[in-house]
Amino acid sequence: MIRTAILLTLFCMFGTAVADEHAATRQQIEAARKDVAELQKLLKQIEQEKSAAQKQLKATESEMGQLEKQVDDLQQEIDRSEAELQRLDEEKTTLEGARLEQQRLIAIQARAAYQSGRQEYLKLLLNQQNPEKFSRTLTYYDYLNKARFEQLDTFNETLRQLSNVESSIESQRSHLAEQQDGLIQRRSQLAEVRKERQQALASLNRDQRNREQRLQNRQQEQAQLQRVLKTIEETLARQAREAEEARQRALAQARAQESRAPASAATGPLVSSVGGNFGGPFAQAKGKLPWPVDGRLVARYGTPRGGDARTKWDGVLIGANAGTQVRAVHGGRVVFADWLRGAGLLVILDHGNGYLSLYGHNQSLLRNAGDVVKAGDPIATVGNSGGQDTAALYFAIRQQGRPSDPAQWCRAQG
Repeated sequence: MIRTAILLTLFCMFGTAVADEHAATRQQIEAARKDVAELQKLLKQIEQEKSAAQKQLKATESEMGQLEKQVDDLQQEIDRSEAELQRLDEEKTTLEGARLEQQRLIAIQARAAYQSGRQEYLKLLLNQQNPEKFSRTLTYYDYLNKARFEQLDTFNETLRQLSNVESSIESQRSHLAEQQDGLIQRRSQLAEVRKERQQALASLNRDQRNREQRLQNRQQEQAQLQRVLKTIEETLARQAREAEEARQRALAQARAQESRAPASAATGPLVSSVGGNFGGPFAQAKGKLPWPVDGRLVARYGTPRGGDARTKWDGVLIGANAGTQVRAVHGGRVVFADWLRGAGLLVILDHGNGYLSLYGHNQSLLRNAGDVVKAGDPIATVGNSGGQDTAALYFAIRQQGRPSDPAQWCRAQG
């Protein structure tokens, strides 16, 4: 009866500790849910900012496209203007040639008039024997003078046209220079704006990728916590059921304490942790995993627990010397590593795709929650924490939250 009372007390203590862990895990899940919601909100805000930045970039690049069209139009105008400048230069060259030729002719006429014209005219005045010849000569000299004056007028008109052409050339070149300077400045401004907006968009994209990665990591953590929570809830239900069944057995059976002792560690089958480790997915590891510790099975999966056929072991109990290293049977991540009153020090490994392995009643823990371990890595040492009379390791496997026989996963016992 005393041992029954102790067992009931241990059940109650273990149930209370697991209930505390259940509440703590729920708080972690709620915190993860809030983080996920906040990250999703920030990602939505980033998407809105990206949309605005993309719209601005679109407007800028559309304006750049219009400007490029203006550049093409202006370039065509520049080409036409340069052709006009070339024509004006050619016209200027022609006028320069005409001016030089007219200067030469005027100079010749001036010298001829100076050298001979005045003497012939004086002779005609003094010699009036032939009036008809005198009249014809006067008419001839009048014609020459008129031609010289017309030549001078043509020369002056050439100079005027040449001046106008030079002014047009200078004005056209000044106008084109102003247009080109303004165009270069505007293109430079728009290119700088486009560069800034592309940088802003790139920064938003980097921020989005970082937050999406954080969101994915947080969602994975939340899923892991959900699996741990499910295991804890199952443990709570099992402990409550076992406590009630133990209480009923204590009241109904006078010989309960004789049937509660586990099988002798000296007579159980041997199990071994030695041998190669399985490196493939956990789902394909049935019959290929090593045992977590060298020792003897003192309680098998599915056998009556405490002498009552209605209560079954959901894992195995392996008797071993205190301090013996407990090794991970497969690579995974530590999702729980802490002391639970009544259950001792417990380690839970997550192997992915809903597979968990549990190691309880340890003497010490060698890993922390969050650590990544490989198959064969030490994770704890065998002990009798959690109310055990002798040193033994509790080892269990969960598949999608349901218990599974470790003997089907680990290599055959010796």
